[in-house]
Amino acid sequence: MTDWLFPPAPIASLAVVGRAERLPVRRILCVGQNYAAHAREMGHERAEPFFFSKPADALVTDGADPRYPTATADLHHEVELVCAVGEDGGIVGWAVGCDLTRRDLQAAAKAKGRPWDSAKGFDQSAPCGALTLGPLPDPAAPIRLSVNGDARQSGRLDDMVWAPDEILAKARTLWDLRPGDLIFTGTPEGVGPLQPGDRVEASIGGLQTLTFTLRPR
Repeated sequence: MTDWLFPPAPIASLAVVGRAERLPVRRILCVGQNYAAHAREMGHERAEPFFFSKPADALVTDGADPRYPTATADLHHEVELVCAVGEDGGIVGWAVGCDLTRRDLQAAAKAKGRPWDSAKGFDQSAPCGALTLGPLPDPAAPIRLSVNGDARQSGRLDDMVWAPDEILAKARTLWDLRPGDLIFTGTPEGVGPLQPGDRVEASIGGLQTLTFTLRPR
């Protein structure tokens, strides 16, 4: 038995649709610019996708509402298909996620060639819905996000530059993927700002819809 200096933090996890068990989350990898139209709106012409990360405890789950973060005046939404790695090393299930981004801090970091950690990996920066096990219900499903009922992002999963299996294969060349790893697979065009009190609804055909209201600081 291990004696801890203080109690360890709870394990981050996702609910599983139709099951009592939960998926323990080990870490979160994210793919940037995996939709060509989003790459263009960010000032790039079909850039090759790349990876960044968020800590597992950035997850916001079970219908909880994230808080508007400190140190930003330009928080953006990015709806994403999330895939989860299972015990066999393959994709065990899928969920709808939202990559919240301090866009002003990201722009400042880019200008100075610095890391994006404070722009992407902050507390409560990864709201995520429940996991649906099995194959992706529709690989060409619509992916959408609305704010206060107004459509902001709309695309199709088959607009991705890298498909989920290709993302997994590429990630394996960079990391030793383990059960419980999550991968956010990129966002379509239409990313934009959020304000405290905004109600966000993110959906992908065949998966449980993600909804949350952004709480004030």
